Amino acid sequence: MATGIYECLFLFDSNHYARDPGGIAASVQNMVTDFGGEILVSRLWAEQRLAFPIKGHNKGTYWLAYFKLDTLRLKELNRTCQLNESLLRFMFTKIDPKLVDALVAHAQEKVVIPIDALQRQAVTVGADADDEEGIEVEDE
Repeated sequence: MATGIYECLFLFDSNHYARDPGGIAASVQNMVTDFGGEILVSRLWAEQRLAFPIKGHNKGTYWLAYFKLDTLRLKELNRTCQLNESLLRFMFTKIDPKLVDALVAHAQEKVVIPIDALQRQAVTVGADADDEEGIEVEDE
C-alpha cells in the first residue's frame, strides 16, 4: 500500500460548527481514521463571510488538516466528504514529503527556521537596502 500525506481544507457550515465545535473536530478525525489514516494536525483555520453564497450559506468555518492515508482510500474519503451535510466544500492536496515537517509545524503555529539555511547565508529581516537597523544573522 502506498501512503500519501495530504492537506485538506474543509469548509463547514458555520451554524453546525457553532452548535457543536467539538463534533466538527471529531468528524474530521473520524473521517480520516475510519479509512485507516492518521491525523498529523487538525485545527480551526478561520470563520468568515464567504465571497459568494454556497448552498445558501453566506458564512463558513474553515478547518485545516494534514494526514497520512493510503492513496487507494482517498477516493472513499472523498465520497464520505461529499455525503457529509455539514461540509460545504473541501479540497485535498498531496504534499511533497520534503515539505511535511515545515507545513505541519506551521499549522501547529510553530516557527521553523532550518539551521543549514542560516549557516549558508546572511538573513536580513525587516530592513530595506538603505536601512542599517534591520536584524541580521551573519555567517560564522
